[in-house]
This record gives sequence, C-alpha cells and structure tokens, in this order.
Amino acid sequence: MGATLRAVRALVLLSGFYALCLGLLALLGAADWAAVLWAPAAIRIKILIVSVLLAIPVFRGMLMLRTPRDEEPGGVLVTEADEPRLWRTVRELAREVGTRAPDEIRLTADVNAAVTEDSRLLGLLGGVRRLYLGLPLMAGLDEAGLRAVLAHELGHYVNSDTRLAALSARGRVQVGRIVELFRAKADAKVEKERARQERKSEKRVARGRKAKEIDTTGAGVTYRTMAKIYTAYGRLYLRSTLSGARRQELAADLAAARIAGRDATARALRDIPAIDAANDFYLSSYATLGTEFGLLPARGEVFGGVRHLLAARADELAGMREEIPDEPASPYDSHPPAAERVARVEALPDDGRAAEDSGPALGLLASPEDALAAIEDATLAPEAQTMRRLDWPELVHESMSARVAQGTEELRTAAHAVTGAPWAAPLPALLDAIDAGSAWEIADRLPKSEEAAAATGRAAREFARPALRRGLSAMLTDELLRSGRARWELSWTGPATLTLPDGTADALPAALDAATADLPDTAPLRALLSQQAPLSL
Repeated sequence: MGATLRAVRALVLLSGFYALCLGLLALLGAADWAAVLWAPAAIRIKILIVSVLLAIPVFRGMLMLRTPRDEEPGGVLVTEADEPRLWRTVRELAREVGTRAPDEIRLTADVNAAVTEDSRLLGLLGGVRRLYLGLPLMAGLDEAGLRAVLAHELGHYVNSDTRLAALSARGRVQVGRIVELFRAKADAKVEKERARQERKSEKRVARGRKAKEIDTTGAGVTYRTMAKIYTAYGRLYLRSTLSGARRQELAADLAAARIAGRDATARALRDIPAIDAANDFYLSSYATLGTEFGLLPARGEVFGGVRHLLAARADELAGMREEIPDEPASPYDSHPPAAERVARVEALPDDGRAAEDSGPALGLLASPEDALAAIEDATLAPEAQTMRRLDWPELVHESMSARVAQGTEELRTAAHAVTGAPWAAPLPALLDAIDAGSAWEIADRLPKSEEAAAATGRAAREFARPALRRGLSAMLTDELLRSGRARWELSWTGPATLTLPDGTADALPAALDAATADLPDTAPLRALLSQQAPLSL
C-alpha cells in the first residue's frame, strides 16, 4: 500500500473516531428528547443527568486534538564532532537507501534502534528526523550487523512510515484517552458505592445486626458500557493500522538486505532477540545485584557491563540465535514474528555478500566508555546516581555478603527475643544459648507456615529444624565473610560462587546437623568458626 493510500486510510479511521463520538452524542440527545416527551418527571431527570455525565467524557475526548509529545526527546544527542565515524556511516547508508539522513542521532540504553520524524499537517510535511540507537544493541552486534539495522531504520523514511506515524497514532491516542476517562469514572462510581455500603454495614453492626456483603456489580455500568464501545473501535483501529506497520517492517527488512546484504541482515535479525534476552538477564542478575544495598557497578558499566556477559556466554548465545522466537502472530503486534522476518530474508537470492565477521559495532564510537557513562548520567534516577560505585569483583562480593547478612536477621531477632542478648551478637553467643537449651524456643519464634504454626510436639520441632539450620548456616557464612576468611567470586558464566576456608564446605553439613539435633552439639560449628585455614581456591 502506497503512502497516499495509507494516509487516506489513516484519515478515514481518524474520521471514524469523530463519527463515533457524534453518533453517541446523537443517541444521548435522542434519549433526552424521548425522556422529555414521554417519561415521568422523576425518570426524566435521571435520564438527563446520566446523559450529561456520559456526554462530558465524549466531548473531552473530541477536544483533545493534539497528540501528546515528549517534552524533550530522550537519549543522549551526539553531533558529528562527537561521533564522526558513526555519522559518516549513517549518511553513507542514507544515500544508498535513497533518503535524507536524520538531523539528530541520539544514543539510548535500550536494545533497540528507531527513527522518528516531527511531521506537520498530519504528515503532509516532513520535519526534524531523529535516529535512536541503543548502546546495549551495539554491544552485541558487529559493524555489518549494525549497518543492516541502520539500513532497516532508514528504510522507514523512504516509505514515509515516520511521516504518517503521527496521523496513525492520533486515533489510537484519542480512543485510549476516552476509554481511560470512562474507566476512571466507572472506578470512581464503584469506590463511592463501596464506601456507601460499608457505612451502611457499620451502622447495622452497631445496632447488633449482621453486616451485608458488599456488592458493587451495578455501579458504574453505564460508564463501563461506553468504555467497551470505544474499546471495540480501538481494536478495529489497531488491527487496521498495525497490519500496515507489520508490512512496513518487512519492506524495511528488504531495504536492509539490499544495502547491507542478505546474510548480514538475516544474522542481525537472529542476533537481536538473543541480545535482548541477554541484556534483560544481565540487568536483573548483574547490574542491579546491589541496588537494594546502595551499590552499583563502576561508571559506564551499568549498561556497558553486558559486553562481559555476551563475550563469556558466546556459545550459549550462538545456540539462542539458531532458535529464533516464533511467538504466535497477533493482529495487535506492530512487528511480524522474528522467525518470519528471518525466513523471508534468508529466502532472498544469494547476493554474493557472505556475512563475514567485522569489527564490533561499538568501534564506530569515538569512545564507547564515555558514551556509556553519558547514557548513565542521562538515564539513571537521581537516587541511583548517588549510590556507591564498585568494580565488578567487589560489587559481587559486597552485594552477596550483604544478602547473606540479610538472611541472618530472622534468627538474630528470634534469639534476641528469647535470650535478651544484643541483636547483633556474634554466632558464639547464639551457640551458647543453644547449649543452654534454648534452641527450640528460639526456633519456635522463626517465621513459619500455617501448617507449621498448627503443629505441636515432635512435628513442630521437625518443621522448625530446617529454618534453624538455614539461619545457623547464614550466620556462620556471615562471620566468615566479615573476617575475610570467605569471599564471593564473580562469574560471567554462572552464579557467583562462595569460596570458603579449606575443608569448611565439606564439614559444614555435618556441623549444622549436630547443632540442630534433638540434643544439640555446637562443638563442630565452633571449630569451623575458629579455624584460620586459608581460602580454598
């Protein structure tokens, strides 16, 4: 479908939104007219009030003509003076694609690349063009793959996709606004009705009568009905416009294959889902490992550290590239499934340009480290900016050590409640309490399930034993970490590993069993705590 036909379709759909609004207002007006002519006075007033209340959100939605824009474009703006090689590559690709180069390039913290255009007059006139380029994406691509991604994005300019995006989005935004208005009104009605019934129930209870069950089923039903009408039109709008968006993605893939080569484009399409999954895992398991304790990686490593993970798990990622996500296609998806896109590109005739490894895509930047640091400055919340920064080995050690210390809190609290000893008393003080016969009284104060809380006698002890055992293990580990006799070691290929003094790992299970036996023996744990053996490496 050409740009003209797409513009006409978008205008028709947008006009349909206003036609729907006017149609609903006409129906409300007809109901008012009928009520004035035939309804009794009491019912007539109710109908008129409901009609006005329903008409207000419709009018508000129609008057919200302007599609909201961000106050400021996101990302970090880089000029040609900042990144000459990147700009040169983008301009070269724009010429090959056959379009005007973007006016701005902005680096972001996402595994994504995108283009926008501040078009005017509903897309009839172009405007400022921006290219957004995610540094984590660049960290996982080589130069050939990045050229394919850039050619794809620039291809959207050729097809006028970005100029018409605002027009297509206008109706979606308008429908969404009205749906939210009606849902908010419905929720307010529900809350008001709930509060009314709760007050009524309180009065019944005060008079010694049984409270009635709260039922808000009918509250806000007219608002919810109106929301459903607009939601149905919104689904039609999405299905119509997003089907075109999926075709635009396929057309942009063809442009990328033509400019960057079939094999490089297919490989980039395979790479992106794997990079995205790796980055999500990295952010949750590495970058934010110490945030609850006020710790962050060294400057530039919050988003840049994914490079270490990608390098260490290259074989694992290679397997992920072969298993492309083939999620079920939905009429509301803006992109076709990755597997379909790869299959279409790989089915193209061989163009003789094999996808050979090239330099890392981050090599196009004058200083990747400076760019990654700048992204942090622009992206991280103010409270994150004030966190303590550590290099990776120290970050892992301190974060995991803090987590171990956190795991001792329940046992420390229970022991303090029973013995009165200081909350932060060292492990020997707890072992003294166990030797004095307080083990099961302390264990009884640890958090427990409903089943454990209901148990008595021997059964209660069996429920409590694992919790006491875990707490003692955490306290011993915490003592060893604090004294420097144990250390957490960073691993980019698996979980962090705890290095203990020689022989501790082998002896610990038996020592914990002895300390939590029916007749506790704390001597083995005391021996492990007092030994000065070197770390096992």
